[in-house]
Amino acid sequence: MWTNFLISLEIMAKGMAGIFVVIGIITLAVTLMGKWCKKDGDDSQV
Repeated sequence: MWTNFLISLEIMAKGMAGIFVVIGIITLAVTLMGKWCKKDGDDSQV
């Protein structure tokens, strides 16, 4: 019973790490897109 609990904690930790990695990638992509749009000199918002 205890080993099943430890295995489930490991699986949950991997899932949470994956979620944080994906959030980080999305944040980085949005930041880069924002910088690229400002380089064009177009201040209008879409």
